[in-house]
Amino acid sequence: MTDEPSAASGGPRLPWPHCGHGTTADDRVGCRGVRIAGRAACLVHVDEAERAAYLGGLAPGADVDQRGTSFDSRLAGRLLAALRDPATGGPRLGTAQFQEASFAGNVQFERAVFTGDAWFYGASFGGDAQFARAVFSGAAGFDQVTFVGRARFDQAAFTGEAGFHGATFAGEAGFERATFTGDAGFHGAAFTGEARFDQAVFGSDAGFYGAAFRGEAGFHRAEFAGDAQFERVEFSDDAGFRWARFEAAPRLGRLTCAGTVELSGAVFGAPVTVEVAARALALRRTRFASTAALRVRYAHVDLSGAVLEYPVSLAAEPQPFTDDSGGEVVERTHGDADAGVRVLSLNGVDTSHLSLTDVDLAECRLAGAVNLDQLSLSGRITFARPPAGWHRRGVLPARWSRRKVLVEEHHVRAAGHRGPAARGWRPHPNSDPGPGPEGPGRGNAPPAPGSPRAVVVAGLYRQLRKALEDGKNEPGAADFYYGEMEMRRRDRGTPFPERLLLRLYWATSGYGLRASRALAWLGAAMTATVLALMLWGLPADEPKPVVTGRQVAAGQELALVTDTPAPVNPGGPLADRFTAERFEKALRVVINSGVFRSSGQHLTTAGTYTEMAARFSAPLLLALAVLAVRARVKR
Repeated sequence: MTDEPSAASGGPRLPWPHCGHGTTADDRVGCRGVRIAGRAACLVHVDEAERAAYLGGLAPGADVDQRGTSFDSRLAGRLLAALRDPATGGPRLGTAQFQEASFAGNVQFERAVFTGDAWFYGASFGGDAQFARAVFSGAAGFDQVTFVGRARFDQAAFTGEAGFHGATFAGEAGFERATFTGDAGFHGAAFTGEARFDQAVFGSDAGFYGAAFRGEAGFHRAEFAGDAQFERVEFSDDAGFRWARFEAAPRLGRLTCAGTVELSGAVFGAPVTVEVAARALALRRTRFASTAALRVRYAHVDLSGAVLEYPVSLAAEPQPFTDDSGGEVVERTHGDADAGVRVLSLNGVDTSHLSLTDVDLAECRLAGAVNLDQLSLSGRITFARPPAGWHRRGVLPARWSRRKVLVEEHHVRAAGHRGPAARGWRPHPNSDPGPGPEGPGRGNAPPAPGSPRAVVVAGLYRQLRKALEDGKNEPGAADFYYGEMEMRRRDRGTPFPERLLLRLYWATSGYGLRASRALAWLGAAMTATVLALMLWGLPADEPKPVVTGRQVAAGQELALVTDTPAPVNPGGPLADRFTAERFEKALRVVINSGVFRSSGQHLTTAGTYTEMAARFSAPLLLALAVLAVRARVKR
């Protein structure tokens, strides 16, 4: 065997004296295994006597240099058996050098103790690699390592820096309950199978920059004492951080996830920016012990029971994330999907510290939220809408007024309406479909468990209205006032006289918010008044004043009395009363009485009462129309 090929020979140079067994014209290197001390070949290619002598000379805690060596399961087992510590039952190594070594079968480093540095740079494991409960007292280098089978580092302890940069995990990767005292680096690592870091403890910085997780990834109950770098990380399945703790991480993300990013129960102890592009983001019972900025794309966000001790903002990010160098984060997992963000629930959240920007609340359950009147809404906030189109209400056609509604109103109306009026209202998820063709909760089933009552929904509308009014957005608050009135009208606990008054208020002007309805009633009232005056209110002829007196002798004072006869009710056929002259007089009376308050027209008794009604109704309806216009344009 020869030393490593020289540069002049055209062969590549290795940083260690290698075996070279099997060198050919096409393969100028041959076997890459390091020569064992005092021999011209590697551990694989020496004869059995030399191999036995080498292994017999090893003792627990010895340094091991097997760079480039190709191990099968039997040879790897013999090597580790020679290093086995009777006190622990596992191998104990000093400085271990396995750079570019290959392990063809399963290898057992379980309970191994590395008292020096452990280097596996560029190594490959063709079977399962078992490092469970291993202890790495120095640096642990697994950069560019390939794990074809399962890689188990469960309960392993890394005292120094641990590097898995560019490593490939083709099978399951397990780091459950592993402890990283120094920095842990997985930059550019590729996890094809399931990756488990549950209950792992990262005592310093944890870096996963550019890593790719093709299977499910779990960091449940993991603890991050330092920075948690997940920038440009791509999750092709779910990413679980349930009950994880981020003590000082200033940022989580910019990451992409094709499934759900599960942060339920997680704790953020320092100011943090979370940047996530995912199908769903679960923040149930998540605790923010400091300020937080949540910048999200694509996701359905569930904030049920989240604890916000300081201001937290949730905003939909319109453009793809960019890293610190300005490069755009690729979102291969989402394609052409809508990047909008939907909030699904704020149940149990104290929203006094919450700010929402450019999010969709069409399916958001607000019942159970606290301090909704202090919720901050900015940008384009989307709410649900009533069903579109026409339906029959009894024998009359009707349609729902176009406005913003809460999903809780959908649940109330779906449970309370019957027949065609219920179509389009979304029932509560827990509702009973019932036997009828109208679907869930269509008036033929009791309210679903958890479904709010109308009085509760009225309170939600009231608080949201106040939140928008406090934000100087009174036109935006108008729909919530309408919804509040609707729920009060539907609530059976509201006294009947009040419900009747609310119904009249709704019918005449849409609670002072529908100018067209008030103007339509005003037009109808004026038309009816004109017709009534033409038929019965205007006298047959205009009464002429009559002067009466008594003749007296010359020189005496003359007394004259002027009197106007009572108007005479019109007679004859009704059709004869519809003349242009009578129409002009009736119209003048209506306009004067409704606007200028005095017509000066002689009227019959019926006409007098008709004018009195017009003097009351016309200004009232006109005022409601003005009020409705003002509610839509007030700033």
